[in-house]
Amino acid sequence: MSHCCVIGGTGFIGSHLVEQLVSQARQVTVIGRSKIPTRDLPREVRYLAGNYGDEKLLLEALRDVDEVIHLAHSTVPKTSFDNPIQDILANLPASVTLFDAATRFSIRKLVFVSSGGTVYGKACSLPITEDHPKSPISPYGITKLTIENYAMMFQKLKGLPVVCVRPSNAYGERQRPFVDQGFVATAIASVLSGKEITVFGDRGTTRDYVHVTDVARGILASLELGQIGSFYNLGTGIGKNNMEVLDAIRPYAESAGYEIRVKIEPGRAFDVPANLLDSSKLRKETRWDPMVTFEEGIRRTWNWFSRNSQERRGLPG
Repeated sequence: MSHCCVIGGTGFIGSHLVEQLVSQARQVTVIGRSKIPTRDLPREVRYLAGNYGDEKLLLEALRDVDEVIHLAHSTVPKTSFDNPIQDILANLPASVTLFDAATRFSIRKLVFVSSGGTVYGKACSLPITEDHPKSPISPYGITKLTIENYAMMFQKLKGLPVVCVRPSNAYGERQRPFVDQGFVATAIASVLSGKEITVFGDRGTTRDYVHVTDVARGILASLELGQIGSFYNLGTGIGKNNMEVLDAIRPYAESAGYEIRVKIEPGRAFDVPANLLDSSKLRKETRWDPMVTFEEGIRRTWNWFSRNSQERRGLPG
């Protein structure tokens, strides 16, 4: 039985990934910052609370581990602009400490989950391939790219078996709204709570939305079949702008008696206008393919948010 340590396994993507790892009969250890997991984990999972930049914690956690998946990141693009120094300090030293600690053990593979939405910057051509120039326009993207470079330095100099995955925009059940990342979740939660939805630019930005279960499957495929020292985009290659997302939500909102209220604001300098990823390398080498269509993903996400919104208000059903 393989033993996988997931750094950030109680996060949005991490919680779905942990479920998939457990379903494959893997032993799983999760490292999270909170004393109590912020999302429910399968009962078989071992949970360790602490800072993954704590070398002592890592040496305990990685002692009998075969695989590591690094998902943790303490900031989002907007907060990285608010405090770029904190973006560096909260993420870079801990990641480098993790890579260094992992070299002391017989790790079969370490997957670093980077960001396909931010490391490339403004696209020269679409869809974006892994060899596209990297010119991030946010501190968040710069930090992610720097962590990638450190990971590959440890791979080349110390033999750390690293694979880097660059997902596009994950969405789906359990995503937290109103945290300046995740337009689908924020839009649905805004509709259900009667809030106005802000769109920056006439139709907003265009993004490659991948359902979270497909993102988790892609990370798992990279863990199992990805080539050491390689980078993999993880996306659908299909773009949806903000207004198209709202159009997909509208039938569910209207059938439930909700109104979609939109406020158009000027575009923001730190928003990449369009980001679509070419995932043909991941598909060819691992046979991964997205299974949840955008339409099905929106239906599932709406139903999850609607059900949980009703439970919080004490409503039936």
